[in-house]
Amino acid sequence: MPQKEHIDRDFLLQIVQPALIGLIDGSVSTLAPLFAAAFASQDPRIAFLVGTAAAIGAAVSMAFAEALSDPGYQTGRGHPMIRGSIVGATTFFGGIFHTLPFLLPDFTSALYLAYAVVGIELLLIGYARYYYFKASFWFSVAQVVFGGALVFLAGVLIGSA
Repeated sequence: MPQKEHIDRDFLLQIVQPALIGLIDGSVSTLAPLFAAAFASQDPRIAFLVGTAAAIGAAVSMAFAEALSDPGYQTGRGHPMIRGSIVGATTFFGGIFHTLPFLLPDFTSALYLAYAVVGIELLLIGYARYYYFKASFWFSVAQVVFGGALVFLAGVLIGSA
């Protein structure tokens, strides 16, 4: 059950919402390059390098996009550099966690562990939306899984070509 007490609107706008944007983007946007590299090379080292590059690139891009998109004083969304830092850091974390399994030398083990990590990431995102924004947990998970599945399939199809 979502918490009943009031959650400060400024906290939601200035911290939670930027963090959630970063986690969603990092978890989803890095799937295609990571799994394309994994399936194309069948080499965990190559997948790890591409996944790390994707996580870093997405983090930098999202940090700048957030910081430059809204000065914050009219919307109440807070200081743009703070929001950008939150989005950038959480984008990196969202992208690197499912990349770390490719440090394992066995490709098949790395692949299955990465699948599990992606699943956990998507459940956590669904829970955050449920907890902070009172969204339906399973509907939130379904939305994020749908987006993730599209990006994942693009990566698999490109990597298998």
